Amino acid sequence: MNKETKLRIHNITAKAALKFGSEAWVLKKRQERRLEAAQMKFLRHLLGIRKLDKEKNQCIREKTGAQNTVEEIKQYQKKWLQHVQRMDRNRLPRHALKYRPEGRRNIGRPKKRWRDQLHFED
Repeated sequence: MNKETKLRIHNITAKAALKFGSEAWVLKKRQERRLEAAQMKFLRHLLGIRKLDKEKNQCIREKTGAQNTVEEIKQYQKKWLQHVQRMDRNRLPRHALKYRPEGRRNIGRPKKRWRDQLHFED
């Protein structure tokens, strides 16, 4: 099988599996690194490049024409936010986006929320 076919199969199956349900994820740095590592492992295998060859990730992506999976997920999340904002006011995702819990939060650093990660990147 040639490289173009393998790359198309990767985009249809593996990348779709990596991105499944990602519109509601809170991506932390560790998860971003693991997603990128999974993608690069496949692309290196596709091109026959070993880690000992010390080829940069950006060069490998340029050779295959693949986009960074983490960046795709972030774009997908922004599209999902725009979609939710266009929804009717009585829809459940719209209610979840606007929800503000009552009471006090736990002591310590607050947990990272989905809404927070979208606002800090702009």
